[in-house]
This record gives sequence, structure tokens and C-alpha cells, in this order.
Amino acid sequence: MALTVPEPEPWAADERAPASAEDAFEALSAAAPKGWRVELTEGEIHVVPPPVGRHEEIVSELSGQVRDHRKDLGRYTNLGLSVPGSTSTGKVIPDLAVAPKGSFDDDIGFHDPSPVMLVVEVLSSSTAGNDRIKKLRGYARAGIPCYLLIDRAADLATLCAEPSGDQYLNVREIKLAEKVISLPDPLNFDLDTTQF
Repeated sequence: MALTVPEPEPWAADERAPASAEDAFEALSAAAPKGWRVELTEGEIHVVPPPVGRHEEIVSELSGQVRDHRKDLGRYTNLGLSVPGSTSTGKVIPDLAVAPKGSFDDDIGFHDPSPVMLVVEVLSSSTAGNDRIKKLRGYARAGIPCYLLIDRAADLATLCAEPSGDQYLNVREIKLAEKVISLPDPLNFDLDTTQF
């Protein structure tokens, strides 16, 4: 579900200022039922229901493979990241973020994404458009080296690498269950897609 918050109208000094997208985001975040994620990307608020079991199986498998290859890296689910947006800072919660262990040892709700080496989104019908377009731009602008999208419906994985501006210069599609996904520098290991 996407909610667009319009730009505020000019207001007189004796009138109450209309809510900003940030204010609306904060209110919805506070009111969201447990397990629901509220994200702000490019001025739009997205409320995402809790994931289904198959989705979580894929995230768990990815996390385990990262652990098996790189013991020095932390695997973070439900971690808030502040990513650059076209109008304001975006607040997103990727399905999986990979960064050096200890990168987020604090009480902040939304973190600077600079330590993140890989973000993963497992697409669903409710999130696919945002994940493919707005989050991709935000992750690229943030300089996150690798963005992996797992599309179960299309049986594809899309690996985006080499961020430049609001895009990734190297984009490869891999049919799931047929090949390994070779993650480039700074990760330098292969993911086995037969487990997805």
C-alpha cells in the first residue's frame, strides 16, 4: 500500500502547519501493528504487512549462506536504513542487510547505510514496484555496493552492482535454481540459488 503525502501548502501564521511526510511517517510507524513495516521512499509512505513463510525461508537461507562464507559479517533483518531520496531522506527496512559485525551496535531506529555491503529484497506483489524502482535508487544513491532482488514469481534473481548516482551500472539477471550468483567486491563469494 502506498500513501503519497502532498507538498505542504503555504499557511498563515495563525493556522496550524500541515503535516509533513516525515510527521505522517512517524505517526504511522508508531501506530503500525507488530510485524508491519512502515517505510518512506521519495515522499511516499509504504505500509508493508508481515512476510509469509516462503519469503522468510529465502531470507533465512541467504543469511545462512552469508554466514557460511563470511564469518566477519553481520546479517541484519528488520534494520532501518536512512537512504537519500529525491525530496527527503528515505527510511527503509530491507529484508536483509549485510555489513561488518558491530556496525549497528546502538539504539538508533534508522541508520547511516555506509557500512552496508549488500541489501536484499525478496519481492512480493505488494512491494515489487517500490523495491525495483524507488529502493533501487535510494540504495544506489547511498553507495551500497550490491543490491540483490529475489523475484519468486518470475523465478529470477537480479544482482545490481557498481552504484553510480541513482542507478547501478552492472545489472545481471540469473534464473533461480540454475546458477550461482557471484557477488563482486567487497563480498567475493557465491550464493547457491538452488536453495531459493
